[in-house]
Amino acid sequence: MDVLSDLLHRARAEHTRVHQLVQRPPWSVAFADPPALTVVAALDGPASVRFAEHPADAPAPAAPTTPLVSAAPLVPVLLAPGDLALIRGDAGRYVLADRPGTAPQVLIRAGTKQVLDPAVAADRSLGPRTYGDGLPGATTLLHGAYDFRGAAGAHLLGLLPPVAVVPAGDGTRAALRLLAAETARREPGQEVVLDRLLDLVLALAVRAWYTRPDTELPSWPAALGVPAVGEAIRLLHAEPDRRWTVAELAARVGRSRTAFAAQFTRAVGEPPLAHLTAWRMVLAADLLRDTELTVSAVAHRVGYQDAFAFSTAFKRTRGLTPSAWREQHAD
Repeated sequence: MDVLSDLLHRARAEHTRVHQLVQRPPWSVAFADPPALTVVAALDGPASVRFAEHPADAPAPAAPTTPLVSAAPLVPVLLAPGDLALIRGDAGRYVLADRPGTAPQVLIRAGTKQVLDPAVAADRSLGPRTYGDGLPGATTLLHGAYDFRGAAGAHLLGLLPPVAVVPAGDGTRAALRLLAAETARREPGQEVVLDRLLDLVLALAVRAWYTRPDTELPSWPAALGVPAVGEAIRLLHAEPDRRWTVAELAARVGRSRTAFAAQFTRAVGEPPLAHLTAWRMVLAADLLRDTELTVSAVAHRVGYQDAFAFSTAFKRTRGLTPSAWREQHAD
């Protein structure tokens, strides 16, 4: 399994939700508490994504909450028909609209819809998971929400920008149309079908974004295309429990130890064994959360013969001992 496939497989999503909006412009929906990751597709008609920069975009609740603006770009992102956007939840509150200048008409907070503009009071259910007015000239917007569990999910999100836009293309168009058709159905097993289709759309979108020539990839994903370095990363991710040495890695990829270590560090931003440790801690965090393995057994699973050395490395990386991490993140 390649590195990206492995990460997508490990980044288990839960509480996936998918809806359609079929609404004639002008329309605008503000999201006050976004999920970990949102998949948005403009199926028919254009759309825009902007992050809330003042209270008018996302009215603040009475209780304290997260800031309206995070480290996300405030320049609106435009989506042409067929385009798809991946929006990170930690980027802050955002607004989906037909165009950037449309004021929010509906606010979604804690799964509850609040109508802000009485003019859209006629907004109604058009079928399973489908809302809007359904009038001629309506935009069809597909909105899928992910809540990730585990360190692998957080690791995947950390590799994406606040908004990753995938232009319309054959790689995603068919999957989006199928997801839209299934969203409007009410049949036995529908939730499972939608979960799988949303996973497919996410995998296709991430792959399309990663393989675009103009995408600025962060650290190690960008290094996957570097000769020797990419192969070394694949080896480390495939066998994290192996007692790797820099010399063995260099020999496996056909480089001298010194030249390989320097090339890897330049390409990835950290030495080979530091990258291995970081990946081991991602795996260990999920094993501690999702299994009943002892700390010693988890240590062995991720390549540590000594539980004490593992605990020291884990606390240095995560800020908690393995036992404390497990207790804090128990379901």
